[in-house]
Amino acid sequence: MRDEIREKEYEEHVLQVDRVARTVKGGRRVRFRALVIIGNKAGKVGIGIGKASEVAIAVAKASKIAKKHVIVVPIVNDTIPFPIELSQGAAHILLKPAKAGTSIIAGGTIRVMCNLAGIKNLVAKVLGTANKINNAQTTMLAFEKLAKMQKENNAQ
Repeated sequence: MRDEIREKEYEEHVLQVDRVARTVKGGRRVRFRALVIIGNKAGKVGIGIGKASEVAIAVAKASKIAKKHVIVVPIVNDTIPFPIELSQGAAHILLKPAKAGTSIIAGGTIRVMCNLAGIKNLVAKVLGTANKINNAQTTMLAFEKLAKMQKENNAQ
């Protein structure tokens, strides 16, 4: 009963499933890698990456990992409190708060993450790479940095 309630706490979205093959002595071994984003639409969001020999198992693993790596995103008036620009490796993202009624103007990865986090108004741009995993990880770092900035701002 408790597990059923817990599962419905987060909404999950499978962002990407890749077929990954490695060459071994007997030929190729094929596995699947899944990128899953979870969120409760009230300020919590997490990402997970899972690999398995079947797609369903890879998605389940990724979902379990995402639940372990949930962060709290600061949301003020249905948007983020500060503009932020962040780079990590080849991924470079730009997030700006937007006034009410703007909705989410962003690329695929950031759009999904913001929807699941509960952000309703945001302007974002993905610069650099189109790799969804790197963009998702960079967006998570940006959300963590925003939370830290929000804490420092409230302490003053």
